[in-house]
Amino acid sequence: GWVRKVYDIVGPEIDVPAPDVGTNPQDMLWIMDEYDTISRNRKPGFVTGKAVGVGGSLGRTEATGYGVVYCIRETLKKLGIDFKDATASIQGAGNVAQYTCEKFVQYGGKVVAISCWDSKDKKAYTYSCERGIDPKDLLAPGTLDKFGTIDPEKAKSFGWKQEDGDAWLSKKVNVLIPAALGQVVTQDNVNDINFDTVKVYAEAANTPTTLEADEVIKAKGVYVIPDFICNAGGVTVSYFEEVQNNMNYYWPKDEVLEKLDRIMTDAFNAVADLAEEKKCYTRDAAYLIAIQRVAKAVGGRGWVKPKK
Repeated sequence: GWVRKVYDIVGPEIDVPAPDVGTNPQDMLWIMDEYDTISRNRKPGFVTGKAVGVGGSLGRTEATGYGVVYCIRETLKKLGIDFKDATASIQGAGNVAQYTCEKFVQYGGKVVAISCWDSKDKKAYTYSCERGIDPKDLLAPGTLDKFGTIDPEKAKSFGWKQEDGDAWLSKKVNVLIPAALGQVVTQDNVNDINFDTVKVYAEAANTPTTLEADEVIKAKGVYVIPDFICNAGGVTVSYFEEVQNNMNYYWPKDEVLEKLDRIMTDAFNAVADLAEEKKCYTRDAAYLIAIQRVAKAVGGRGWVKPKK
């Protein structure tokens, strides 16, 4: 029913849907099948996040989380922090958080806390481990359910400590990563952040920070990686998926991730360099680049007259 309602405003050359919270590859395939039925055509590039082997792209599952860490890696370079000295606390235990944790540890960093929503208790918990959370434990069968709830008995067997849901925010780490839902860091809890240690605030979620909280974080001099740069890895590989669908030729996983790394690094550096040049906030620099690109495009088409 949903596909039939939006059929006229979506399509491989119009607007391409991608997965988000609460969806999985099967959902995306159902959307594709319905679109094909209505259009009486075969256009797998109409929707992304599909299962591998049915038009999906290798690397799509890891893409958002890995992209977050590529941005963190570049930030740490600018701040002169060795990745092996990096510690992180992550809010969320869904797809983005899982693969952020995995790549962060692969680079030599340590994730000391991760939070989740407990679908049974209807409340959030933080699970912490001073020696570091092993991504293999986090991604092991039975650790997480389909809602991203961590099994407390599994956590206990791994040596993880269960704490209050907001405890992730106050950990003594140098990288803080909200990777769940929007508007979770507010004026009511922003000062729980340990500003003595936190140097990087990576917005892996969409709009996780309210305007009031953002002003506090900015004033404290924390390096903020804005959400629409930080979490762009997923939509980037969705674009790759569409390209591969159109070619009917599929890249190996290493090639997908190499291309993702290059694009994320270039995008991050464009923002970081402009922020340094203009001596402005990174979020402002990101918006400025986005607006300039749109202005250039519409100006080139004669829709508006560029200012002289």
